[in-house]
Amino acid sequence: MKQIFNYKYAFLLGLGILQSVICEAQIKTIKFEQNDSLQSIKNKPLVIFIHTDWCQYCQSMENTTFKNKEIIKLLNEKFYFISLNAEEEKNIWFNQRNFNYQPTGYKTGINELAKELATHNGQLSYPAICFLNSKNEIIYQHHGFLSAPQFLKLLHAISGS
Repeated sequence: MKQIFNYKYAFLLGLGILQSVICEAQIKTIKFEQNDSLQSIKNKPLVIFIHTDWCQYCQSMENTTFKNKEIIKLLNEKFYFISLNAEEEKNIWFNQRNFNYQPTGYKTGINELAKELATHNGQLSYPAICFLNSKNEIIYQHHGFLSAPQFLKLLHAISGS
């Protein structure tokens, strides 16, 4: 009986250790609707990652850049982060304005906010990263893939750390 208890204890302990190793740190994401109340508690720059499901560069950033432990730590400490799928069929209330989903064809479309934030020289470009200050004013935009070292450098520059 005692030996069975020891095996159960060892199994549960091993399971707990394995779970802590498997569970990686994740970026804390917020929704647009939460931004105003969070800014009233603590002012932080807002980082918006604009992407689509079909964009390979977007997926690459999600799987590499946004998995970097230093980036996760810095984003969680110094920024609010929103991941915006440009083609998701939903309306977004942000900055005292409603941004609507606009169909562009059969089963395709784009949200007006994504279009506004991801347009560069008159063309939509993905992935796009927009930094906004606590007053929701754009302070920096980047269009295209950013590697972890590039994005980390940008985060340090904007956060002043």
